[in-house]
Amino acid sequence: MEEKMTNDLPKKNPLSMQIDLSKFSAEQFIPATEDEKRQQDVMSESTTFFKDGMRKLFRNPLAVASLIVLLAIVITIIVAPLIVPYSYEEILSVDGRRDKGAKNLAPFTYSEMEQQYIEKGGTRFPHIFGTDEQCRDYFIRVIYGTRISLTVGLFASIIVLIIGMLYGSISGYLGGRVDLIMMRIVDIIYSLPDMLIIILLSVVLNEVLQFKSGTILARLGTNMISLFIVFGLLYWVGMARLIRGQILSIKENEYILAAQAIGASPGRIIRKHILPNCLSVIIISTALQIPSAIFTESFLSFVGIGVKAPMPSLGSLANAAREGLQSYPYKLVFPALTICLIVLSLNLLGDGLRDAFDPKLRR
Repeated sequence: MEEKMTNDLPKKNPLSMQIDLSKFSAEQFIPATEDEKRQQDVMSESTTFFKDGMRKLFRNPLAVASLIVLLAIVITIIVAPLIVPYSYEEILSVDGRRDKGAKNLAPFTYSEMEQQYIEKGGTRFPHIFGTDEQCRDYFIRVIYGTRISLTVGLFASIIVLIIGMLYGSISGYLGGRVDLIMMRIVDIIYSLPDMLIIILLSVVLNEVLQFKSGTILARLGTNMISLFIVFGLLYWVGMARLIRGQILSIKENEYILAAQAIGASPGRIIRKHILPNCLSVIIISTALQIPSAIFTESFLSFVGIGVKAPMPSLGSLANAAREGLQSYPYKLVFPALTICLIVLSLNLLGDGLRDAFDPKLRR
């Protein structure tokens, strides 16, 4: 049997560097058992940092629930204006006549003129959240207010991400005197009162900027433009400090020294080697910045320096509902509840992203 197995072995080529198997006995080449084969199996499939983080994220029930709530809100604000026949600035009318009795209607109720129109065989879309003091459908105004708040939060977080990432990367990578000067600038910006600057910019831009009527900038007004400018000027410093701290520790690793030794440019090192290792911090900080921006916009709209009327915002709707709080409390509940759902969902999602992508918190 041993001679047969030896004869079956391939012959070694004289010029080959392979082992000559004919010089070894058959006992030295016993086939592996099933247990030995299983020991060679890979314990987990090959994955990337992002896929592994998303897998951990979807195992978090609170993060998944908040993601479902956010998706439901986004789908609602996209689909609802296509279904509801009213506009956010439209004063209700029936057969071309203004419906003066449709003021401050309760949810799912009709005015007398609308009831008469329905009795004659007409159809009327229900007022899901009722109407406001100017006979406008309140549901569609809450929908557009949610659009404005989410848009402000998203764009503000993008502005903060871009400026903070660039500034913090340059400061952390160059270090030395450059880092010292750039961080002192950050300290000065930290000391500026953001609310005062927003008010001053609103007053100045209202006199300087003149937008063409009917454009989206004209609808938003100078107050919202000043809010975006302040986010670009002030709110990025936290992101910059966070990324700078990460880069100061990452740039001391050996693979950064190896990239510098082969002549890689600083921009390529930051882009290809440093920022990917800061991805968890960037994702978490951006996710937590969105609710902060939404809350800031809602507060400014509540005090009267937000979006320009008649464009609604959740904060301006809550401010308008404050006047009739005792008679129509539900008008404050709808925008306040929407703000709470959005901010709570984004905060829970941010916590889930932190648990999933932060290497220090991984189990």
